Amino acid sequence: MSGYRELNVWKESKGLAVRIYQITQSAVFGKDFGLRDQIRRAAVSVPSNIAEGDERGSNRDAVRFLYIAKGSLAELQTQLDIAFEIGYLKKEELTELFDKSMAIGKMLGSLIKARSKTF
Repeated sequence: MSGYRELNVWKESKGLAVRIYQITQSAVFGKDFGLRDQIRRAAVSVPSNIAEGDERGSNRDAVRFLYIAKGSLAELQTQLDIAFEIGYLKKEELTELFDKSMAIGKMLGSLIKARSKTF
């Protein structure tokens, strides 16, 4: 294992979390601390779980945390849908964030498959 910082999926998911923070700094999200904070927590959870799993030292543990990251990604996508439907996100922002999250989901799926073969 080369370390989570070398994983493209970690890099991409960390970038998504940063982008989520940037977008949720807008005034419209400032009115709704609950949804804003939940979206941020879900976004941060993805790279955090990738990192934690990778540092556990076994592929079995890594896969378990990759599944948790995948779950957090689905949670994030749901919250983004809600934020869009209540007018907190523009269509372009939703599309950007959803496209990034879908790509990350595919990367997680591939990594889960690859690491599952080793135990």
